[in-house]
Amino acid sequence: MRQYIVDAFTDRLFHGNQAAVCVVDEWPSSQMMQSIAKENRFSETAFVVREPQGWHLRWFTPGGEIDFCGHATLGTAFVLLSFYCRDAAEISFDTQVGKVSVRRRGDLFVMDFPAYECRPVAVTDSMAAAIGVRPVEAYLDRDLLLVLPSEGDVRELRPNLQLVKGLDGLLVAVTAEGKPGEGYDCVSRVFGPKLAVDEDPVTGSTHCMIAPYWCARLGKSRLVCHQSSERGGDLYASAMGNRVQIAGKAVLFSTSELSV
Repeated sequence: MRQYIVDAFTDRLFHGNQAAVCVVDEWPSSQMMQSIAKENRFSETAFVVREPQGWHLRWFTPGGEIDFCGHATLGTAFVLLSFYCRDAAEISFDTQVGKVSVRRRGDLFVMDFPAYECRPVAVTDSMAAAIGVRPVEAYLDRDLLLVLPSEGDVRELRPNLQLVKGLDGLLVAVTAEGKPGEGYDCVSRVFGPKLAVDEDPVTGSTHCMIAPYWCARLGKSRLVCHQSSERGGDLYASAMGNRVQIAGKAVLFSTSELSV
């Protein structure tokens, strides 16, 4: 089984978010795919198969299969358009959230995703205790989005991951408006202890919630977003009704043959 490791949402090795991409002729068992994801210990391992109707994509975290992942979609598109479909400018995938497409635009890969809803929920003491800062707003879809008072609160956050695990949402994201002059409209961090991922370095899927929020809040149609993890990464996003476009760069770290 051929496996590629890609750093997504960056053009520098050892930054952005690592994704393992396994290109296979037919589906391994779900148990095998889960075992490979656990062995890799990245936040995501993607498996892609070319079926009669096109490419089919699935994503596994160390803690289980997930319905949607942005950075591993970027990594998979980078691999296929670089090594398997070199003459193509666009590729699409069948996934659990429907068809998603990725097109190459210079050194960017532009992904078209369904938008999450920003359903407001009450800010609670449990949220404040879990992240160590009282949010000013909270929203829930698949993930929980907590809006913090300042960019510094996001960057300096030291959450209690056991308490984060008890909050609603599959992932828990914190976000704030970017500081003037730094070149970012918003900053964020994302935590996934329910999936055995303490902190996700750069999260495309949760920006399907972050981007619509900040586009509406700032009155902008396009955003430059920064995820302020230790590795860090940049996303270029726009929200258009029930769709979100998220673009990013990617760089190849390695290729290998798995002995399975």
